[in-house]
Amino acid sequence: MGKGLYISKSVGITLIVLAVAAVATIIALSVVFHNEKSRTVEKPQINETDQWKSYRLPGTLSPQYYNITLWPRLVPDANGMYIFTGHSGVAFTCVKETGLILIHSNKLNYTLTPEGHHAKLTGLEGAKAPAINKTWLEVETQYLVIQLSETLQVGKIYWLYMEFQGELANDLRGFYRSEYFEDGVKKVVATTQMEPTDARKAFPCFDEPAMKAVFHMTLIHPSGTVALSNGTKTITLRNQNVLQTKFKPTLKMSTYLVAFVVSEYSSIRTVRIWARRTAIEAGHGDYALSITGRILDFFQSYYNSKYPLPKSDQIALRDFDAGAMENWGLITYRETSLLYDPITSSNKDKEWVSTTIAHELAHMWFGNLVTMKWWNDLWLNEGFATYVSYLGVDDVQPTWNIKDLMVMTETHKAFAFDSNKFSRPLSLPEEEVKTPAQINALFNTITYSKGGAVLRMLSEFLSEPVFARGLSAYLKQFAYGNTVYTDLWGKLQEVNLPATISEIMNRWILQMGFPVVTIDTRTGNITQNHFLSDADSKPSRSSPYNYEWFVPISWMKNGTVMDRYWLLEKNATHDPMKTNSEWVLANVNVSGFYRVNYDPQNWQRLLSQLSTDHSVIPVLSRAQIVDDAFNLAKANMINMSLALRTTSYLSEEREYLPWQSAIKHLNTFINRFRHTEVNTKMQKFLRSKVQPLFHYLKNITADWTEILSSHTDQYNQLNAISLACTAGVEDCLDLTKMWYRQWMKNPDKNPMRSTVYCNGIAAGGSEEWEFAWNLYKKSVDDAEAELLIYILSCTRKPELLNRYLNYTLDPNMVQKKHVNYVIRHVANNVVGQPLAWDFIRANWSNILKEQKHASFFTILYFTTKSFSTEVELKKLELFKEEINKAGFGTEALVVDESITITKENMEWMQKNKGEVMQWLKEELA
Repeated sequence: MGKGLYISKSVGITLIVLAVAAVATIIALSVVFHNEKSRTVEKPQINETDQWKSYRLPGTLSPQYYNITLWPRLVPDANGMYIFTGHSGVAFTCVKETGLILIHSNKLNYTLTPEGHHAKLTGLEGAKAPAINKTWLEVETQYLVIQLSETLQVGKIYWLYMEFQGELANDLRGFYRSEYFEDGVKKVVATTQMEPTDARKAFPCFDEPAMKAVFHMTLIHPSGTVALSNGTKTITLRNQNVLQTKFKPTLKMSTYLVAFVVSEYSSIRTVRIWARRTAIEAGHGDYALSITGRILDFFQSYYNSKYPLPKSDQIALRDFDAGAMENWGLITYRETSLLYDPITSSNKDKEWVSTTIAHELAHMWFGNLVTMKWWNDLWLNEGFATYVSYLGVDDVQPTWNIKDLMVMTETHKAFAFDSNKFSRPLSLPEEEVKTPAQINALFNTITYSKGGAVLRMLSEFLSEPVFARGLSAYLKQFAYGNTVYTDLWGKLQEVNLPATISEIMNRWILQMGFPVVTIDTRTGNITQNHFLSDADSKPSRSSPYNYEWFVPISWMKNGTVMDRYWLLEKNATHDPMKTNSEWVLANVNVSGFYRVNYDPQNWQRLLSQLSTDHSVIPVLSRAQIVDDAFNLAKANMINMSLALRTTSYLSEEREYLPWQSAIKHLNTFINRFRHTEVNTKMQKFLRSKVQPLFHYLKNITADWTEILSSHTDQYNQLNAISLACTAGVEDCLDLTKMWYRQWMKNPDKNPMRSTVYCNGIAAGGSEEWEFAWNLYKKSVDDAEAELLIYILSCTRKPELLNRYLNYTLDPNMVQKKHVNYVIRHVANNVVGQPLAWDFIRANWSNILKEQKHASFFTILYFTTKSFSTEVELKKLELFKEEINKAGFGTEALVVDESITITKENMEWMQKNKGEVMQWLKEELA
């Protein structure tokens, strides 16, 4: 038998079993591997490369609530720096699979974890958090970037915790410090301004308006101070030398509405007004307190919606960039926007306080309860608050005629801005509004004033009750949510309209500018054209509606109000407007956002009516006739002499609105012709028109000793004195010099305020200027300080004006918030204008660094608006090149606006100088 291997039966059976098991294991592992491989292949790849380069959040995460603790230090550290420290956590839901967390952060320094990361991530409600691979700060787009080892799970909730430190700077943004002196002692306030993109400078957050969340705030602060936030205080604990104040959770809201303040302020009453202790004790918060509750009641009724919060705090700050900020439950104000001194504050100050409070309270519903989805629809928030603020003030001050004043304050301002080829639509595509600079640029006249004027027009043709009912339904449906502007249109009832609200209003929202409606009473023909102040210019952007509007035309014939007519095409005919003997007036009381032109015969009939009995034409329409005529002449649509003829009747006019409209345009002639041969005749013409008003007011005030009862008459008194002094009326010059001397002898008595002071200091020298400067340096009241800032600019001494401009470079001399005003006011002085221009050219980089984009635009506009020579144009073009070379492209576009205005002015002078001179000769003959 041959050689072989022999095994036992039991061993053989065991080996067979092991072999089968091994094969089964291999097969099972193969199946598992195949399934995993299949899943890996089929799983969609998430490309998150460079998402942190985009200014918009990717929408993968949704914040639910924040826990924030902050400790501002109200004394400088060893390095002389004011700081705050804090820690915060945010609970967020993953709504799209991602391995990346982007959260906004700007100028915050983080305490790193033991692993060297900027944050800690944990899971909530059973979620398991992936490990953090890497974190870093993306400075350009203002993100804290967190890369994870694995993706977050959709629907799971996570907790992101961070510890950080920031500077409590005096830059008026984010969490910053404000300073003031009380009883000779310097006081520091820690306060906030988050809108639009500076909440990220106070704590890391998802800093977009649609990222609403609940905020749990805790503030650590020194003994002797009080802490405020959006929510009501729950408890204050004493811990060694500091206090710890916790607040109830807020309602669900956007980050830009978060606010907190630490101060030594005092307050009054339940609806609390907070301010410096001395201001509260002096009663400067009493007026605000007296109207706040009544305005809130009005809005609750108007919106048919209860005030959403359990408390209302309003606080006045010395250092504050905007007029006010509508933080939900804790509204912050510049002092001049909240405090009113019945002894020293002016009538205008009282009106400003009233409209500002009403504007911010309107936001408690429209803007805070319901918020725009993205900043491109900012106009709806701010335009709406602008419009209804006048309704709120009218309710508490019914004798002020404030709703008519809105036309002068908002509509005329919007007309001027929106007639430029570089204007923009109210609502922009989202892709045009990404960066903080682009967002900040939206806070301008178009957003506020045009937005308010267009909504006023909508309310006019719907009727106020229908408009208000629609708003109530809108607020009810979208409470605590975010919307786009078209959501509002769906809630407005369409009553006897020729098209839907969307079809009508989109033409006013999505294209820039407005129409001029031309009525030919010889034929009844009506046309509309895009109105541009420079008739030869072309709009800077195309229009989806070819610059045509659906125009609601209110009109009257010979004093009789006629039925509204809708112009739905570029050209139309309306036979009732055809006449050869009666005058036709359209856009009665400026109910629509458009200008009106007429055939020459109808213009003549309107001018004849003004000369014979101007009272037949409504006051607002008299003001609008003047404003339309001068702007039509500027656009070469009528002769300048026709525009000037609308002022011929002014010697008989006693109402404020027509005079204010006329003075605005006549000041242009005064400034442009000051150094020409036209000036002498212009001054004579002005004297002939203003002297009757001046003497009328002198008589009804018993030689200036009695105060006029009418709000608008008081304004007209200032107009009369200002224009009479400008025109060289001797009685006026003597009066203001006498009053200024009386003021110097007794500064506690301030007759006639700014107009008197300005004319008095203009007629004086160094002694008068130094007197006002010393008062400014000692001033603790912002309204008084801003008045003094204005009158200091009125001196005719170049050396004083140069010194004044240079003071703006030193915050110890001129507060940062006043810099804008100083330069603007000096530029409005005929002596100061070239000095202000030289100052801007030498210091533009510092101005840009310290002031926001909008402030730079305003300063440049006021400094260059009267440029009208080839030399001035060349200087502007060189200035633009300098800014461009320094890499400030957006700011260079602002200079483009000034270049356009200068070219228009040059053409204006060339075209109109001879005609104006000839007309003045004939008028004065």
